[in-house]
Amino acid sequence: MIDFYFDFSSPFGYLASQKIEALASKHGRTVKWCPMLLGAAFKATGGVPLTQIPLKGEYAKRDFFRSARFHGLEYRHPEPFPVNTVAACRAFYSQAERKDAVRLAKALFKAYFGDNLNIGEPDNVMQVAATIGLAPNISDQAVKDKTKAEVDAALAKGVFGSPYVIVDGEPFWGLDRFDQIDRWLKAPF
Repeated sequence: MIDFYFDFSSPFGYLASQKIEALASKHGRTVKWCPMLLGAAFKATGGVPLTQIPLKGEYAKRDFFRSARFHGLEYRHPEPFPVNTVAACRAFYSQAERKDAVRLAKALFKAYFGDNLNIGEPDNVMQVAATIGLAPNISDQAVKDKTKAEVDAALAKGVFGSPYVIVDGEPFWGLDRFDQIDRWLKAPF
């Protein structure tokens, strides 16, 4: 099992979401998709979104596009950016069936980074879910509690960014670590 942590408004999380299953499959592994909230991680670390950091922000925007081209993936920089992804996380964690949750995650990523739909708006999250036949109850207290518990558990494991992958207890942060993950899965170093 590979634990794949991401935030729905993370460009690198989006790009990683397009690569993680092929990487896992190559090594006979499965992926546990684990959305988290970068806002909670920023609160814990004192961090801010890359695009809000002087000098780094403009570079990061350029790097999002370059990284997408490098990996042969579609990327459209959404506006607004970033967005609060609590509703998207709750929608994911509301799904009893893991396969439905993963289908929803992929649909939400496509909506935000492909179609420029603001998934920070709960109504838009519900609209995306409806297009794939799902109707999450993001207002349900049990779903809110599960989302909080999952985000807290991610932070407790040291997750501070997106994407963040844990393989057999070994953490890897960033899409640029996927080559290391590939090698680690062959033979830990």
